[in-house]
Amino acid sequence: MRAFAAVALCVLIAGCAPQIAPPGTRLSAPSLSEDVFITADGLQLPVRRWLPAQPPHGVVLAVHGFNDYSKSFDKVPDAPGVGPTLADKGYAVFAYDQRGFGRSPNAGYWPGGNQLANDFKAFVGVLSQTYPEVPVYAIGVSMGGAVVISALTSDIPPPLRAVVLVAPAVWGREAMPLLYTATLWLGAHTMPWAKPSGRSLGRLASDNIEMLRDASRDPLFIKDTRIDSIYGLTNLMDQALANVGNMTVPTLYIYGANDEIIPKNATEKAITRFLNDQPERRFGFYENGWHMMLRDLQAETVLSDVASFFADPDQPLPSGADLEPLSRFNAAQ
Repeated sequence: MRAFAAVALCVLIAGCAPQIAPPGTRLSAPSLSEDVFITADGLQLPVRRWLPAQPPHGVVLAVHGFNDYSKSFDKVPDAPGVGPTLADKGYAVFAYDQRGFGRSPNAGYWPGGNQLANDFKAFVGVLSQTYPEVPVYAIGVSMGGAVVISALTSDIPPPLRAVVLVAPAVWGREAMPLLYTATLWLGAHTMPWAKPSGRSLGRLASDNIEMLRDASRDPLFIKDTRIDSIYGLTNLMDQALANVGNMTVPTLYIYGANDEIIPKNATEKAITRFLNDQPERRFGFYENGWHMMLRDLQAETVLSDVASFFADPDQPLPSGADLEPLSRFNAAQ
């Protein structure tokens, strides 16, 4: 009887494996049109762009976070927006709805971390061809930061001049409680379609309440998440935490003292590996920062730092966020 029960459980688990969103049905060279990025497998990912009045002196590819989409880089209530701000400073800024999010195909289904990284690398390649004499930069926010880390530590990293990681998603399993990881695995393999609500946790992503209210009313911002998507995100965060110390381009890693989304213990592990006495890697710590630092009430300050870092990665940040950041980070824990 026990043997039968074990076999039945195995069949149940095998039949309820985490679901990965299917790829496109045709192969093509990645390309960019006015409003979509066409991936190597033929999917059309919606694109937003903010262009300067004059020919750009830099191109920025912005990668959004989990359950979010490209709108997050536009002007929002009480914050100027990444795209408009950097365009005013002479950059051409592009953002896209990553597959599985926003208006992209199969929204709500996890597409696979490697596929997200491959899309990012392909988009960087297209931008490098479109602007052959102009340096390309990247901003990765939360999950987008994990995607950028994964891409830059792959066998063939994309050609980027510099990168900013905004509270990157590095909450890998080694920083999670065992009970959480076990429950996540069981849920993803027995009821992957379930969408547990995390709204009762009472965590805030930003001090910009009007922006959060606007996002909550947005039908394209995913509120209820499939368990297998959380499981897939965790796999991506495992990779990001393991590989963040292997980045080889000038990188600014920023984090806010009030971040309630990416735990401080995970971030501590990540920044310890990230810095590793490498002068081209910088850490900025914001005492008033939350998780959505580019949309917080102090977003203007953070965006000024981002623009300054892109202009010269060796110079101190205007806000002073990179002055003794580790001691201030440790004091805030």
